[in-house]
Amino acid sequence: MGCTFSGLNAFYDAVNSGGDVWINENRFRIVRQLGEGGFAYVFLVKEVLADTSSDAVQSGLRKKFKDSTHLSDDGSYALKKVLIQNNEQLELVKEEIRVSSLFSHPNLLPLLDHAIIATKPTQERSWNHEAYLLFPVHLDGTLLDNAKTMKGKKEFFSTSDVLQIFRQLCAGLKHMHNFDPPYAHNDIKPGNVLITRRKGQPPLAILMDFGSARPARRQISSRSEALQLQEWASEHCSAPFRAPELWDCASHSDVDERTDIWSLGCTLYAIMYGVSPFEYVLGESGGSLQLAIVNVQIKWPAGPTPPYPEALHQFVKWMLQPQAAVRPHIDDIVIHVDKLISKFSN
Repeated sequence: MGCTFSGLNAFYDAVNSGGDVWINENRFRIVRQLGEGGFAYVFLVKEVLADTSSDAVQSGLRKKFKDSTHLSDDGSYALKKVLIQNNEQLELVKEEIRVSSLFSHPNLLPLLDHAIIATKPTQERSWNHEAYLLFPVHLDGTLLDNAKTMKGKKEFFSTSDVLQIFRQLCAGLKHMHNFDPPYAHNDIKPGNVLITRRKGQPPLAILMDFGSARPARRQISSRSEALQLQEWASEHCSAPFRAPELWDCASHSDVDERTDIWSLGCTLYAIMYGVSPFEYVLGESGGSLQLAIVNVQIKWPAGPTPPYPEALHQFVKWMLQPQAAVRPHIDDIVIHVDKLISKFSN
């Protein structure tokens, strides 16, 4: 792994009480907590440079990166801290770091730096390692955050912004799917899409969280392999955005990157309406999310006035084919979204 961590024996205490932390050679000040989930916490941090004179422009992270595209002008970053309790969790974090380091694309969130340290479990702490992952920070939040805010205000993205946001997700995903071997993200959803609003331009969309990303193509040749895949998917692929073949996997089948295309179709619907096309069943007595997905029971809510063009609804349906073998590939999706952008751009 090559993970190193310097001078950080008191890192845990620093994170929890404020203060400075080090990731390898670089120093950061904890500003505030941005979020948490499971055993992970995300903090807003600010890089502290030893020399703040004009000669120090190439110090700190800037010294490490020739390409400064993802480096912050004001030194602000997001620091993800993961508490690791066993070897299985440790391997998952190492895999996330490895996969995150594979990709380089403006619409995929880059991992800027990382470190893993061993810790001694105590009565208060049951974990034996802590991982620290440093990313660019996007303070406008995720597509999910934006959807909640917009719903409260009864606002919708314009047709043009819907398509531009979606086009950027497609570009990032195409980079993953065209890898050799192709990688599937496996958890495309509004909560994993960062949105940055830009004056006079469509929002910037960046796909994040590669903790579930894996080589996409798998041959399932037995019932036990099919059940293993279903169990893995239930832990790593969010239910409202999970493809039918991951709910009910055939004993002899090929699974490929088009599981992501299903999630992408659900996410396009969510860019328009704020939720997955199948979440409505969760509010119904006796409703089954799995049945709604497997049977592709989509409901179209009342949209903006005027409503979204029917071509967008048809685009969603094209991606939500229950049989993966007839679902389009990402290259087909990109061609089609470009046609829609030229047709519906303001």
